[in-house]
Amino acid sequence: MRRLPIPPLAQLATIGLLALTGCGTQTGGTAADAATATGAVRTVHAQKVMRLTKVHQETGMTLLEGPVFDEDGQLLVVDVTAPAGDRKVLRVDVREKTSRMFHTDDRGTYTSAQFSPYDGRVYLTDFSHGEIVSLAPDGSDPRTFFSGEVDGARMNPDDLAFDQEGNLFVSDSRGMSEGKPTGRVVRIGRDGQKATVLADGLSAPNGISFDADYRGLWFSELTEDRISYLLLDGEGGVASRHTAIRVDGGIAQTDSIAVDADGNLYQALHGRPAMAVYSEHGERLATVEVPARAAEGLESATNVAITPGGRKAYMTVSGPDGGYLYTFDALAEGIRQSNGG
Repeated sequence: MRRLPIPPLAQLATIGLLALTGCGTQTGGTAADAATATGAVRTVHAQKVMRLTKVHQETGMTLLEGPVFDEDGQLLVVDVTAPAGDRKVLRVDVREKTSRMFHTDDRGTYTSAQFSPYDGRVYLTDFSHGEIVSLAPDGSDPRTFFSGEVDGARMNPDDLAFDQEGNLFVSDSRGMSEGKPTGRVVRIGRDGQKATVLADGLSAPNGISFDADYRGLWFSELTEDRISYLLLDGEGGVASRHTAIRVDGGIAQTDSIAVDADGNLYQALHGRPAMAVYSEHGERLATVEVPARAAEGLESATNVAITPGGRKAYMTVSGPDGGYLYTFDALAEGIRQSNGG
């Protein structure tokens, strides 16, 4: 198959689509402890589970995102570039290695998925239309949860995270205006009525996740290859903000973020089928990657879901060879912050 280039950001913006797992190599102790003790960065080779999608003729690509486990242990995955009527959200049985349609429609460009702790529904970000849509746990009853402008500008919602009360925190991955970055982090109340900008002037913010204790938010900026931290004030606002980690990604860019029970960050890479793993103190602990023999037709690892209460991780990987699930052993157990978003 002819190798398709990764579309530049300008092209993705034009079509309204921001681009947006198997065992590890260590079995004794925790990987984080070992990496910290030796100062070495481990390489974890993920193993293929299955191919979920092929490149769509209508859109010229496939891009898997937003893996999230439901209460039955089934994995929901979104296909950002699926055309109208195709499988925009898939429900995957990772044990049986089967998948089926969970949701489709004629307009959505869905870039992430997560279940609300408040009402139990699954929420999807529609990047192209600036909306957040919710579905019943079985995929029925689609509703528009939020639409319209925030502080005078429509969002390009990319990833999302829920706090413990069910309020939403969204990376608004807007681009540039008059040469200045206009991306934002937005908080939306759980009733969908009030939206507040928590951070602005950001360069295409993408990944977003609470830390393990819900004290603050990690978020990445795609076009700056950096991860920042928002310390929250407990009253719906921000106490402080700082750049926490600068990611040496080379040609790859920072995509989605997940956080495990030990507070480690799993930073997905757009432009390379790999993830960089950091401690909460910014130490590079590991690189999770697709083995070289399989990586030729794969170009991005966009996100990961770690089995709640377990260490089995499932990473979404895409490229001209299609959209795949790969698996690996995470450094610590999965929690809500490593399940969707």
